[in-house]
Amino acid sequence: MTETTTATKANTTKHAASSFDMPDYGILKFAMPKFDLPNMKMPEALREITEKGVEHTRDAYAKAKVTSEEAADLIENAYEAAAKRATDYNRKLIEITRTNARAAFDYVHELLGAQPPWEFIELSTAQMRKQFEIVSAQNKELRALAQEIATDAVSTIKTGVSKALNKGTRSQGLSKYRIYN
Repeated sequence: MTETTTATKANTTKHAASSFDMPDYGILKFAMPKFDLPNMKMPEALREITEKGVEHTRDAYAKAKVTSEEAADLIENAYEAAAKRATDYNRKLIEITRTNARAAFDYVHELLGAQPPWEFIELSTAQMRKQFEIVSAQNKELRALAQEIATDAVSTIKTGVSKALNKGTRSQGLSKYRIYN
């Protein structure tokens, strides 16, 4: 029994190893012929055209590389400016939060000192009026800051794109077609 198991394993292993080979049906195998291209000389005009095409392609590649590097610098500068301005915005939000928290604690402290109910109502009404004015002023400040941030970001991008496009039109002789002022 052990001998048949060993023989079966050997046959399976042999079959598995040769399962990826092509079966041999007795067909002759032919080698693929190798064709050499004839050694021809290119006409001089074709050679010049080819050289000009290669030169033009190299020039276009160099210009595209410079332009892409400038675009990357533009994006990096715009991102840095936006990140700095976002930090300013976040600082303003923290300042507003502190102011509102202090006002809330002051209000609670005043409420704890109120004795009659009419004083409680008077303090609440005054606090609501005061807080409404404060929140309105804070919203105006945040809106102005957000508008300033957006304007700065757009002007940074607009200036960079304008420079890049004007540089590109000048290098191609198209300076009379100005895109941005």
